Amino acid sequence: MSQTVDRALSILPLLAEGPANLEQVAARLEVHKSTALRLLRTLHEHGIVYRQPDQRYRLGTRLFALAQQAMENLDVREIAHPYLAELNAACGHTVHLAVHEEDEVLYIDKVESRYPVRMYSRIGKPVAPTVAAVAKLLLADLPEPERRAVAERLDYPRYTPRSTPDAAAFLAELAAVREQGWATDLGGHEESINCVAAPIRGAEGRVVAAMSVSAPNVVVSADELLALLPRVRRTAEAVSAEYTGQSPHLRPQPEPQHQPSAQPSSKRAAP
Repeated sequence: MSQTVDRALSILPLLAEGPANLEQVAARLEVHKSTALRLLRTLHEHGIVYRQPDQRYRLGTRLFALAQQAMENLDVREIAHPYLAELNAACGHTVHLAVHEEDEVLYIDKVESRYPVRMYSRIGKPVAPTVAAVAKLLLADLPEPERRAVAERLDYPRYTPRSTPDAAAFLAELAAVREQGWATDLGGHEESINCVAAPIRGAEGRVVAAMSVSAPNVVVSADELLALLPRVRRTAEAVSAEYTGQSPHLRPQPEPQHQPSAQPSSKRAAP
């Protein structure tokens, strides 16, 4: 990296701690004040830093605008898809990606299972919010007043005996999901379908999406699916890291597809 660029970038973490004067910047960079002043002037001209009336410098609004624009243009689906495909290749089960938009939790990506038994789910289709594992993760991350308001206005259809019965039970489950950092749907939408899910988090730690692995119990038992939870969580963490730019990641390469064993072909509703 260019030494000048390196020094200029080193100013930003310093000013993130609070306003600093020329002497403080020069001392942090271990350079002469004239060098620090040239760097600060350049950053000031681009709106990256701002010189206050007291001659101290702080981060400029242009920097925040750029950060906001970058976040808005991030496509979590594009980032996540290679990881979803890798997880699907490893376990063979259906993998979903979902987001919370305009009071609905929607699937925005899906990688089909390798076996003939398929999940009846579509990209762009809302999920059942009171039972779906991805919905529990996304709604659990809402601030408490908003979470309570959502729970109280939802309906609670009894899809199966394991479906969430009412708002009080749902809020209790969301609290547990928020604490543990993962969610399940073990027969809550259909008795024959199980699902485990993990959150994808943005730069501030908020849940921006959720990914899940689903499978019918004619293929794997609930316990066998739960055994995949650590891998699902690691995959979600890898997506989160790339989404937030916390560390460089090489995108996974799809593993060779294996021929599935013979299974009866059927359609099932997704959890």
